[in-house]
Amino acid sequence: MTSAKEERPRALLADASRPWVRLLPWAVAFVLCVALLPTTIVVLTADYGLNGGVAAGLAVVQAAPLLLAVVRPLQVWCVVFVADVAGALALLTVDFEERLLWPFPPMEIVGYVGLCLALGLRERRRTLALVWSATAVANVALGFAAPHDFGAKGLLFTILGGVALLLGGVLRERTEVQRRLAEQETISEAERSRRTLLEERARIARELHDVVAHHMSVITVQADTAEYRLDKLSPDVREEFTSIAATARESLGEMRRLLGVLRNEEARGELVPQPGLAQIGQLVEATARAGGPVEFTPCDVDVPEAVGLSAYRIVQEALANVVRHAPGARTRVSLSVSEDDPRDGAQLTVLIVNGPPPQPSAEPLEASGTGHGLVGMRERVRIIGGTLDAGPLPDGGFRVAALLPLTEKDFT
Repeated sequence: MTSAKEERPRALLADASRPWVRLLPWAVAFVLCVALLPTTIVVLTADYGLNGGVAAGLAVVQAAPLLLAVVRPLQVWCVVFVADVAGALALLTVDFEERLLWPFPPMEIVGYVGLCLALGLRERRRTLALVWSATAVANVALGFAAPHDFGAKGLLFTILGGVALLLGGVLRERTEVQRRLAEQETISEAERSRRTLLEERARIARELHDVVAHHMSVITVQADTAEYRLDKLSPDVREEFTSIAATARESLGEMRRLLGVLRNEEARGELVPQPGLAQIGQLVEATARAGGPVEFTPCDVDVPEAVGLSAYRIVQEALANVVRHAPGARTRVSLSVSEDDPRDGAQLTVLIVNGPPPQPSAEPLEASGTGHGLVGMRERVRIIGGTLDAGPLPDGGFRVAALLPLTEKDFT
């Protein structure tokens, strides 16, 4: 069961973004009604010689419903069409001059054309074809009863009505196509963003796999060699170490299967160790050789491998963005460890700040990027429970600041 709000018909052009466009149909309907109502009475009585009461009744039925054409054009058409045909039959009872239009006087044609335009903006092709067919049949049938010569002027009702129906239908379909294209672009943009996010998460997972796999391998080796390295182990302890080694090997197997799902067909496993804090200095040197002065403040501290990898990738992406978007800009990279906080524990602070490029119009030193950017930075920080603050500076530069937790509880 639908609600009353859902059943209520929408006005023509109600979805337009500009207020004056939404009000335009109402304004046109009001002007037509106000102008045609008295005009029809005057023309039918003064020019055609129709009785005043009959003329007034026809004028009301032909013009007043136009106000509702903005919301219900098809229902209004049924009323106005019958009224126009009735008016043509009523004019057969009086003697009017041959120069006057029949079966439909000019004011009826004007109102009917406006109504057909509203129909074209609302109804489908099949409905419009039926409306025009009914108009043409009625117009031609009345032509056989014409009191005077019935020429091309007598078909203006059908011709102009058909043009209005065609014009309204074309505008409606064009608007519908534009709306669908806009929706498709919105969906495509959302899908691209989602795909980028998923690809970056998979890349991070592949890199973290190497870090975790290293620790699991160490556990396996230590558990397997415990009985040879340690003297006088009891059978229960040996069995415990054997169980630990088996569990570690099983976990490694599960991780490799998971990694196989994450890797695409083109991706190949890397045989080099994952980088960490010790390799950030090499990134800084490479950026300096590319032409950008970089000031680096290292931090000599042991951090978990996942944290070191995340810090390296954040600095890597930030420096790459400097090279691409602000070549030659002065850049500062600093690593520091905060004091232990009773609530949060120690944190590694990664800060990359660059100034505006010396020549804003200069071409970037690198034309293409990794395609990850801030999405990758935020995902890495989120995975290890940290925070990231990135944004432009008032002087035209850019700042990236990441806080990465170092205590074990923050990774749970």
